[in-house]
Amino acid sequence: MTIALVTGAGSGIGRAVAQVLTNRGAQVVCADLDEEGARATASELKGARSALLDVANEEMIDDLVAQTVRDLGVIDAVVTCAGANAKGTPTNMDVATFERVMTVNVTGSFLVARSAARGMIERNTGGSIVLIGSINSVHALSGQVAYATSKGAVLMLGKVLAVELAQHEIRVNVVGPGLTRTPMSAGMLADEEKMRWAMERIPMKKVADPSDIAEVVCFLLSDAARHVTGTFIPVDGGWLTGA
Repeated sequence: MTIALVTGAGSGIGRAVAQVLTNRGAQVVCADLDEEGARATASELKGARSALLDVANEEMIDDLVAQTVRDLGVIDAVVTCAGANAKGTPTNMDVATFERVMTVNVTGSFLVARSAARGMIERNTGGSIVLIGSINSVHALSGQVAYATSKGAVLMLGKVLAVELAQHEIRVNVVGPGLTRTPMSAGMLADEEKMRWAMERIPMKKVADPSDIAEVVCFLLSDAARHVTGTFIPVDGGWLTGA
């Protein structure tokens, strides 16, 4: 049985990833800063556990990874879905806001991946890590100076981790969601003008469901992707084609 740690599992893409993994036989640790959300997700899934986790807190991460290994023996798979966003331009965003987004999205992904990888290396088990990036990892949008910068960094973090960890049979990949029906996108989804603008850029003319992202994540975690590492897969309905 695969043992998986999913951050940001209290809602959105993280919850969908936990659901799909469970449906495929994994035992999932659902971690989130929203403890009630994590508990709600875990309560719906066979064998799942929930945990309070602040991905900006190194000690909490290391403690959760250690506890999971003590209780379940191993962590085979990790998905970093915890994320933050803040609208703003380079001239009006304050440093504290910029740093918060970078800390959650970049440092948080690094700390979770590092802690899990250390355990995989120590036990010589190998494993698979998927970082959640964004189409903004490679595509700049106005008003997204912090978010796009952070997701660009997540993409390169994934590539570097893939190179460094391949010798230990640990694969690392990045998935880039486009517009997806999640709480983070609620404001845009409710804005008719912004939605018209978005639909003009999405050849498939629809918003992704979190499960669309989760299916790709779970493929990358599976043995079917055993020779795939260091890659970036957009799940965006064709947005990045520029059609």
